[in-house]
Amino acid sequence: MLAEPPVAPRRFRSAPERAARIARPLGLVAGVRDPDPTLLAEIGRRMFTRDETGAALARAMGRDRGQGDSGDAGRVTMRALHTALAAGTAPADAPPALRDFLAAVTPDPDWLDRDLLERGARAYRRLGRSRDDVLLGLSLIGGYRYGGPTELLVRTGGLTGAGAMRRLGETQAWAFAVSRPGGMAPGGEGWAATLHVRAMHALVAERFERGDRYDVATHGLPINQADAAATLGLFNSTAILGCRLLGRHVPRADGDAIMHLWRYVGWLMGVDDDWLFDTERAQNAFNHHIVLAQGDVTPAGPLLAGALVEGLRSERTGGPADRLRGAWERRRLLSLLRVFLRAEGLRDLDLPVTAAWMWPSQVLRNLVESLLVARTARGRRWLERRSDRRVEADLARRFGRESPGPRDLAA
Repeated sequence: MLAEPPVAPRRFRSAPERAARIARPLGLVAGVRDPDPTLLAEIGRRMFTRDETGAALARAMGRDRGQGDSGDAGRVTMRALHTALAAGTAPADAPPALRDFLAAVTPDPDWLDRDLLERGARAYRRLGRSRDDVLLGLSLIGGYRYGGPTELLVRTGGLTGAGAMRRLGETQAWAFAVSRPGGMAPGGEGWAATLHVRAMHALVAERFERGDRYDVATHGLPINQADAAATLGLFNSTAILGCRLLGRHVPRADGDAIMHLWRYVGWLMGVDDDWLFDTERAQNAFNHHIVLAQGDVTPAGPLLAGALVEGLRSERTGGPADRLRGAWERRRLLSLLRVFLRAEGLRDLDLPVTAAWMWPSQVLRNLVESLLVARTARGRRWLERRSDRRVEADLARRFGRESPGPRDLAA
């Protein structure tokens, strides 16, 4: 008789005391008194479930690499995918998998409010550099404290070595496209980039699910529904919460609009509908359970974190002033990581434990900007433009004049 399949991978809740300690502040913010055992069990179960629509597309795209002949009507080429994403729809004669992929995200869901979506995009841009600090330090590097996705990133070369800063720039370019005016309209830059990332994730998952290249019993499926929902939570409520920790005042209306924006992003990405949240409180409660479900840090975590921290310095290859700026950016990030991850988190990732010397000035600056500058429409527009200019400068430094478009974004 065949053994029953496991209900969760081995990493699920493999370090419960550590996870509870890390999750405690988030539980207080979300008002979680007692964890929901049903939700925790479901998180473990969905570590074995995937985006089936994306998986079907990946199988059809895989046929382009040698399965079937040139007349195979079922195969999907990268060119056909890009053409459909730019148009916002698949042509009538497109392969079935491509038509199904686009049909899954058109028409809009009933709950979508496109005016609120645009307000969320503007509010997200107004968070400025603090948003990017949080996404890098609390969301990305903070996520390296747990096994699972970190192993996949190391295996794909996604965020190690010389490619670390390029991949960081690709993520920054995607988030920038998502928040641009009109970017999330069908065929828009952010809309197309989001669906491109979904397709690339599916291709990576399809490749690593085959054979014994990835330890599914330990980590779950390479890119699964639980990890996808967890990643989404890093871009919405975690970004807002981290900005508040840095002194940025985020009004309730702005927070709701940002949540709406990223709910739509998650829907496009194929995250399960019941794990798409309208409010920060609901998302934070879910994130609390996500942290409780995690295991211990693995060797992949320090490798990935170190590549990003050192990359801030090593990517500056200009003259002495540029190199000095790189050293400053590294020290600045370590100071903010002391706030985001505390000393325990820095030790987890083999990073230097420094003082949080940058935090007071950040709080003061953010309070002035969000309470005084953002009070007027003119001030809000100025904050948005300044944020755009800084991101554009970052992308120009990492990619040259041409920022990465949807077809350039890696998984």
